[in-house]
Amino acid sequence: MRPATYRADIDGLRALAILLVVAYHVWLGRVSGGVDVFLMVSAFFLTASFVRRLESQRRLALGSFWLRRFRRLLPAAAVTIVGVLGVALAAYPQTEWPRVWREAWSSLFYVENWTLALSEVDYYARESVTPSPFQHFWSLSVQGQVFILWPLIIAGVWVVLRRRQRMIVPALALVFGAIFVVSLGFSVVETMRAQSFAYFDTRTRLWEFAAGSLVAIALPHVRVRPSIGAVLGWAGIVGIVMCGIVLDVQGGFPGYLALWPVICTALVIVAGRDRPRGGPAMVLESAPLRYISRDAYALYLVHWPVLVTWMMLSGRSEPGWLAGLGIVLVSFVLARLVSMLVERPIRDSAVLDRSHRLGALVLAASVLVVAAPLAAWQLTVEQREAALLASDTGGYPGAAQIDTPIDLSGADLPLIPLATALDEEWVDLKGSCDGELEPVEPVLQGSCVQTANAADSDAWRVLVMGDSHAQQLMSPLTVLADQEGWGVVALLKGGCAIGIGAPTWSASGPPCEEWRAAAIEYATRVQPDAVYLVVTRATPGSPEVLVEGIREVADQLTANGIPVIAVRDNPRFDVDMYQCALEESEVAPGAAAASCDVPEPGFAVGEDLDDLAEAEGVIAVDFRPWLCPEGVCRASIGNIAVYIDDNHLSDTYGRTLAPMLQGMLEVGGPLGAEAG
Repeated sequence: MRPATYRADIDGLRALAILLVVAYHVWLGRVSGGVDVFLMVSAFFLTASFVRRLESQRRLALGSFWLRRFRRLLPAAAVTIVGVLGVALAAYPQTEWPRVWREAWSSLFYVENWTLALSEVDYYARESVTPSPFQHFWSLSVQGQVFILWPLIIAGVWVVLRRRQRMIVPALALVFGAIFVVSLGFSVVETMRAQSFAYFDTRTRLWEFAAGSLVAIALPHVRVRPSIGAVLGWAGIVGIVMCGIVLDVQGGFPGYLALWPVICTALVIVAGRDRPRGGPAMVLESAPLRYISRDAYALYLVHWPVLVTWMMLSGRSEPGWLAGLGIVLVSFVLARLVSMLVERPIRDSAVLDRSHRLGALVLAASVLVVAAPLAAWQLTVEQREAALLASDTGGYPGAAQIDTPIDLSGADLPLIPLATALDEEWVDLKGSCDGELEPVEPVLQGSCVQTANAADSDAWRVLVMGDSHAQQLMSPLTVLADQEGWGVVALLKGGCAIGIGAPTWSASGPPCEEWRAAAIEYATRVQPDAVYLVVTRATPGSPEVLVEGIREVADQLTANGIPVIAVRDNPRFDVDMYQCALEESEVAPGAAAASCDVPEPGFAVGEDLDDLAEAEGVIAVDFRPWLCPEGVCRASIGNIAVYIDDNHLSDTYGRTLAPMLQGMLEVGGPLGAEAG
């Protein structure tokens, strides 16, 4: 039986919002603003419910509230997560598995929005041709966090003013008003500064929930003439429908632009209070929308994984009308099943309402349903990786295969690194810089790492500076350093090659020019025995060039008595070389991935590494003979994947280049002799 305060028109509004979300995702490839409707409406109902309790002086019963709320949400979400895991195991590329694992855990525990936010500003996050099947859980995570936070805020106000009952609701209005103002201001600033992070940030969304709470508190005191109410209601509906077409929701939200769907939602809620004749209630309360509203939550849960799985299997990003219709129909069928078999029976169970212990067991079982198979899957893969690493590595010569070929045709060994271990392929020196090696320059904070012996004054010390290519190309240096007892220090900032005026691809942290200048200052201050720099820049389909301003940097360092190890960049490609190598290895284990071969790009006219290397104190290091033997760049060599994506060297392969680096440094003259 529906409560007296039930608003069928708002239920219909939620159904309309989910239809917009699905339609925009499937057919328009855009974000609709429908999620903003969900956020506001959820806070409206939550706050209205607690205000009624306060006004009737009933217990807040926060434990019961949380138990009921998550008992409704978590089981259906858990079933969806398990379904995605099953499909991912059967049909997704292995390179996608780590992301699926990570985001499945995040979605289960309502922190997916933070996982996505951090990945948006993580330069090292592996790019994928398709979005995550759990990406839509960001809004559910934000809601889950607010479902915990909002009752605590309300309870806090009640504790302070429990002896002054009449002041509680006005105080709540002030508190939510303050949250609205502060969060909206923060949202505007962060959206301008880092929109991709702000989109998923809980703090930038709190004002939307606060708006719903303010409407819930104000609604009993608002009166609108029926004729005006009908106009306002329809204006709100039209605004909600058109939001995703008129505004760049995905690229511009959630700053001030998100006021559009929030205000429109408020208009519909306020206008429908007295159900004015001719208003949108007659549509929102219609049978079709009532039918959809039964499964609205389940439809939101399943439609996105269905769409992403179609993208993954078809290799296409836009379904078109016919395929889109199939995706929508499959989503409706799955939503009906989830709603009928899981969500509604658990939500409406009188037995579970009476027993908190049984309700808690349902939540525990929901977590276990996901955690058990997910943990088992991860553990199985990790054990396989460990067994492979512990086995005989004679079948993995890597770069040595170029100089001393061996027959690998009969080696029935998987390509390494394994697809599920690519996140571990970033070269890591393990320790942050400390002591005399800790940067004093503020812009370098957090970007300096070192090996444990780097602080030893007796150790020969090499400083690596640059972007992610410098990081990966120092892989053979770390092996050599271990062998010789050298210390390695690295100043690394993704997207920031060392070179005055060089282009930047960094989207976070201090500007590259400031960081580069500080890095060069650091080098002259700590006086390493050598600086290891990537001095050229390769671009897919274009000739290679020297990094802009690298000659001036080399001159400045050598003038201060610091030798420069000038490293040539590795090639970059238009395709994911790891994925190509993996597919080839699955067809013919142990064989070179010939179909992945790419002709080696040469230097641009007038560009050459030799001129730079002729300068006093500069030693050239060129790994190209072992990356592109005989002028052909390969995806795998010696049964090891050379790259982890379309442009970064794998640490596993890079380590096999250590003997080649040692040879080039020894040939280099004084530096090699001194190091030895």
